[in-house]
Amino acid sequence: MTAALADRTLTAADRCDRCGAQAYVRVVLESSGGELQFCAHHARAVEGTLRPLASHWQDETGRLTEKAALPED
Repeated sequence: MTAALADRTLTAADRCDRCGAQAYVRVVLESSGGELQFCAHHARAVEGTLRPLASHWQDETGRLTEKAALPED
């Protein structure tokens, strides 16, 4: 998997593999190169198990607490 693909910003179309909610974390597994996506809740639940197996851990959960930019007049 290329770095550009792994670092692609997650969108509303990206869904959690556990529950179907919007994904904010992408995990690329070192052994297979396979990709998993998780919502913030499930990413926290599996992080201890998957982080050691991951070649890439893309965490965009900070977007959940960002304030939306208001348009200027």
